[in-house]
Amino acid sequence: MTAATGLRRGIRVLEALASDEALAGGLGVLRIAELVEQDKSQVSRTLRTLAEHGIVDRDPETRAYRIGWSVFALAARAGDVRLVAAGEPVVRELAQSLGERVHLTVLQGAEVLTIVSHGTPHAIEAAGWVGRTVPAYCTSSGYALLLDADVSAVLAGVEPRALARVKARIADARERGYAVADEDFEPGLVAIAAPVRDFRGRIAAALNVSAPKFRLDSRLHEAGTAVAHAASALSAKLSP
Repeated sequence: MTAATGLRRGIRVLEALASDEALAGGLGVLRIAELVEQDKSQVSRTLRTLAEHGIVDRDPETRAYRIGWSVFALAARAGDVRLVAAGEPVVRELAQSLGERVHLTVLQGAEVLTIVSHGTPHAIEAAGWVGRTVPAYCTSSGYALLLDADVSAVLAGVEPRALARVKARIADARERGYAVADEDFEPGLVAIAAPVRDFRGRIAAALNVSAPKFRLDSRLHEAGTAVAHAASALSAKLSP
């Protein structure tokens, strides 16, 4: 058997385990062999090899196989790389269009992490923050990232009055199509954000523009519409 033949068999086994039939409780060796139209002993050897590397998991009670956690970890990393690659030109173009600093952010627990940022020639502008985190409960990106979340659970440590304010900001964001933080994070700073969704429709990130209030306050709706449109465009890039 060549390496290519073994690889093809492994791919077909994984495709079988990713089928709707396998979602309920996994698949046994016999059923997988039927689906891939291969000899049971060959499929069994392939499964053992995949299991050694965490690519598949075997239920000790039912002896059924499922996709392993290693696959999900690899998929998550691929998603991160794709998000950054697709997001960088969107962030750059939006910053140039609005003339203000734009960030691409993701949620990490109860905090927001900036993964891409693009600034402008302004002497006074928002900080870049790439690789740094800020609280989700007082930022426009946080509001956008929490649109579909159980806010009380994610922000369990936040004081009740602040939590009520967050929920109100999120409710406003649902109506507007974008979230606004008017000096919530820092005096004199206004920020607008909209959610970016992955191919499953889940919120994967948020696009955010931050600027001094004296420059952005008079064009909140214009900027909000631009941010929401850019977020939709980036969401489309993340779809298959």
